[in-house]
Amino acid sequence: MELISPDVNIDFIRYAKRAATVSLGLILAGLVSIWYRGGLSYGIDFAGGTVVQVKFTQPTLIADLRQALAATELAEATVQDFGQGRNEFLIRMPTGEEDTTGLSEQVRQGLGNKFGAQAFEVRKVETVGPKVGKDLRRKAFLAVTFATLMMGVYVAVRFEVRFGVGALLALIHDVLITLGGLSLMDMEFDLTVVAALLTVVGFSINDTVIVCDRIRENMRRLRREQLTTIINRSINETLSRTLITNGTALITISTLFVLGGEIIEAFAFALVVGFIAGTYSSIYIASPVVLLWEGTGTKRR
Repeated sequence: MELISPDVNIDFIRYAKRAATVSLGLILAGLVSIWYRGGLSYGIDFAGGTVVQVKFTQPTLIADLRQALAATELAEATVQDFGQGRNEFLIRMPTGEEDTTGLSEQVRQGLGNKFGAQAFEVRKVETVGPKVGKDLRRKAFLAVTFATLMMGVYVAVRFEVRFGVGALLALIHDVLITLGGLSLMDMEFDLTVVAALLTVVGFSINDTVIVCDRIRENMRRLRREQLTTIINRSINETLSRTLITNGTALITISTLFVLGGEIIEAFAFALVVGFIAGTYSSIYIASPVVLLWEGTGTKRR
């Protein structure tokens, strides 16, 4: 049984300009969203603050927790459901101060006044200072940037410079699309999202390498064919593999996004958007760059 007929001949390059316009529009929308919001919505890891994990003996409504915290000068705290029993929550409190030890006590006091001291227990308290958060932001940016550049360099060395440039632009496209999606959906950017971005970079380059390798093989085998025909043929020949591999990955992470809960929502969302963008960019970003390179007068080998 074949998912796609081996005789399929879709003219992908024909829609390259339209695809580039769509990509540019999505990237601009994401950048405008980031600018309008004053930056990404950094989580405790990067912005600094305190996270308190509490567990109640009985299922409790989030609205009741927020009401209790509002009475203790913690109205800006955010509450997330943690687990499946509706009795465990994460309370996040951003702060610009180094000393945050008193915040957890305010949480205990506020919840105790409303629910009683025996109705819950504080299971974990984590604090990240603003200076540490700033340093983590810098290192996260360097990690994603370095990984992206090194992947482009690898493809340039492994194949040719034009393939490396195409791969690099495709990876930059995927990262910007993912960051824009997070901003548009107003999701937190924390260390788990950085891990998702690095995963997206690795996943996207894998698909790009497969397409580029087939283009290079066909360029040597079909020397008399036009480069447009060779690129289209190469994409069609790898299309079945792309859809099967990327499709199964998307099913898994989509399930994670739907059923994983609020704690890993941003992580799973970044993977979903990044994997879709990575599949798309291998066809409509990396491949057309090879064709554009040919148009600059560089001799095809």
